[in-house]
Amino acid sequence: MTERSNGAEALPAAETDELEAIIDECRELIEDDGYPAVRRWLEANPGGKVLGHFQVYFPEEIAHAAGMLPVKILGATSALQIRQADARIAAFVCSIIRSSLELALSGRLDFLSAFVTHPICDAARHSCGVWARNLPDLPCQTLFFPHNARSAYAADYLVGEYGRIADLVSEVTQRPVTDDALRTSIELFNKNRRLLRELYRIKREAPWLVSAVEAYVLTRAGAVMPREEHNEILRRALHLIEAREGKSQDRIRIVFEGGFCEQPPVDMLAVIQDICYIVDDDFLIGLRWLTEDVPTDGAPLANLAKAYFDTSSYSSVQRDPEKPKEQMLLRRIREAGAEAAIVAAAKMCEPGLEEQVAYSRALDEEGIPHLIMEFEEKTNVFEQMRMEVETFAESLLFEFA
Repeated sequence: MTERSNGAEALPAAETDELEAIIDECRELIEDDGYPAVRRWLEANPGGKVLGHFQVYFPEEIAHAAGMLPVKILGATSALQIRQADARIAAFVCSIIRSSLELALSGRLDFLSAFVTHPICDAARHSCGVWARNLPDLPCQTLFFPHNARSAYAADYLVGEYGRIADLVSEVTQRPVTDDALRTSIELFNKNRRLLRELYRIKREAPWLVSAVEAYVLTRAGAVMPREEHNEILRRALHLIEAREGKSQDRIRIVFEGGFCEQPPVDMLAVIQDICYIVDDDFLIGLRWLTEDVPTDGAPLANLAKAYFDTSSYSSVQRDPEKPKEQMLLRRIREAGAEAAIVAAAKMCEPGLEEQVAYSRALDEEGIPHLIMEFEEKTNVFEQMRMEVETFAESLLFEFA
């Protein structure tokens, strides 16, 4: 069995125990294919409805405003045996698409009342049809984001798409999505985004206080639990993290790029954090897609649509001429004070593998050292990866010495 490591620094005993308990609980929640936090919510809310949505970004406020629990469907760990899905999807499709379908076909997602995917790639685009054909009692829809983000009609189009999803939600819950309810939900999610921004600020400025694994599991927990609960967890964890005492170690500061959809295994991050400081990344970028608060005055759907275009991050699966991805990666590296980058891609991920070429060229032109790698969510052996990262980091330490 792979050793689990959170990379925690010392705290006073009581606070250390509390923080470790929070981290361990979050990790158990994200690695349990039974979605225990969702089932607890359903027990506390009899008759409640759950909307599952695929990566990368989904405006969860719309579902929340109708009383639904929005949940990210993020695939599974190596413990899940993919059998039924492989009989319905080609084996060369990425792991997250196949494992997500396996979760549904095996009954692990029997709590879903609706499922929404996105046309971020060919596999995700066609997932709606595959799910609808094999799960005929589950309403499935595709949320289509504008292909040309800077078209004069893009904002109006996206407002219309958000309205269509709101209609789906209202039909499932028999509860209208009102402007007032949307404003309340937007404020709740604004608080969550502020807390995540604070977590990432600490990670950039003092990575010895919060490890990559800790930051990751704290963030990802929000994908599988009510946002109200996640806000409370983050508030307490941030207080405990800031109270830590620690010193910077002689490690290379890196940015990890390539975790925008399929997520790397937690134990893979543990391997990297033993060697480098991961000071910024694009893990679970959908939870942090909106980089500023969404206004609560005016038309809520229009505000959400405007934020998607104007105050958002970047991704390999969004086409926006005003967000040159290579330049935004370079800016992320500069703002994080990083010395190098790991440019990764999930196996069989066409957008991710394609962007590796563009990112590598841009990093070469700027003279920024980088390591190219691939990963898969079900990987559980990392000896070769550890050797590659160690060699990369040691070469830089000698160079910078």
